[in-house]
Amino acid sequence: MSDFNTNNPIIFFDGICNLCNSVVQFVIKHDKKKRYLFCPLQSDKTKEVFGEFNNQLTKAETIILFEENKLYFGSTAALNIVKHLNLLYPILFFFIIIPKPLREFVYRFIAKHRYKWFGKRESCMLPTDDLKNRFID
Repeated sequence: MSDFNTNNPIIFFDGICNLCNSVVQFVIKHDKKKRYLFCPLQSDKTKEVFGEFNNQLTKAETIILFEENKLYFGSTAALNIVKHLNLLYPILFFFIIIPKPLREFVYRFIAKHRYKWFGKRESCMLPTDDLKNRFID
C-alpha cells in the first residue's frame, strides 16, 4: 500500500455500482476538509497495489478504507469514514458498538442486493475536473 505516497485515507469502492457511487458523492459533499481520496476497485492502480488479491476484492461486495496503514472492510470501513465527516454524521460511529457479525450481516445483505436495488453502470464514473485530484487511477 505504500505505492500511493499519500497521507490521506483512501476509499476503495465498486466503480460500477450506483449505490457505491452515491456513497462516494455523499462523502465528497460532507468531507469539507477533503480528507479522503477515492479509487475504484476496477482501476489499474487497485490491480497494481493489491496484485493477486485484486480479483477477490472486486468480488468482495465491500467498501475498503485504507487509513494509517490499516485496511478496514464493510461496515467497519463505513463507520470509520463517517466519523470524519461534517455536521452530525460522526455520531453514526456510535454503531461500532454493535457486534461486528450483526453489522456485517446487515451490510452484506445490502451489498448482495445492491445491483438489483440500485442498478449498475457500464463503466466507472468519471470525476469532474475539480474532483480529479481526489481520485486515484
